[in-house]
Amino acid sequence: MWTDAFEELRGRRVLITGSSSGIGAAIAQGFAECGATVAVHYFSNRANAERLVDEIHRQGGNALALQADLGVPGAGTALTEAAIGAMGGIDVLINNAGAAFARVAIDQFDPALTQRIVHLNQHSVIEAIRAALPHFRHQRRGAIINTTSIAARNGGGFGVSLYAAAKGAVEALSRSLAREEARYGIRVNCVAPGYIDTPVHQVTSPEQIARYLDATPLARAGVAQDCVGVFLFLACERTSGYITGQTIGVNGGMHMI
Repeated sequence: MWTDAFEELRGRRVLITGSSSGIGAAIAQGFAECGATVAVHYFSNRANAERLVDEIHRQGGNALALQADLGVPGAGTALTEAAIGAMGGIDVLINNAGAAFARVAIDQFDPALTQRIVHLNQHSVIEAIRAALPHFRHQRRGAIINTTSIAARNGGGFGVSLYAAAKGAVEALSRSLAREEARYGIRVNCVAPGYIDTPVHQVTSPEQIARYLDATPLARAGVAQDCVGVFLFLACERTSGYITGQTIGVNGGMHMI
């Protein structure tokens, strides 16, 4: 029955990077409510991650918290391997961690900041996927969902050129992997949020936020819960088994294709 659309998520093992707050935390709560075991990743916000895990446990779900700094080489691999070991496997990989860190013109980025932006938003995604692929291939199924950004499609606001480029690279990577891995039953898709009112926008000025809202036909900021259903949809064979290599925008109409 269609009323049981997400029932297949019960017992599935899900790693969600960047899930101690914002969109990631909302996604983690949603998957847990559907019966999945969730690995909640955090960088520095241990307290938030542990509160989320405790809340999931109080509601009768299964979750664990794992720390990693995905802005440094090798961390994506180590995190994914740790999650797989702790959960006994993996069924859904959601690469959600990302940040612009600062809003500056491209000629003002120093090498260290450039490297951190590119590694967090692009290279860590590659590392996590490479670590998960052998398990997906062995079981001949799996869902990879990469959180990108409206900035990959419209350039974003001022000062996010490297972030936008990295997210665009992830979308291109996802399309290529969707072709390569389809023979193993692995689907690869992206979710591209628009302006969602989360901590990631701490570097966004009130003036820029006002411009975002003016450009949004639904005339409001998005909230993290607006994104959850799309991730659940893309994780399930029942609802999206013939969808791969796609990017779904969650942006209130700010960008339309």
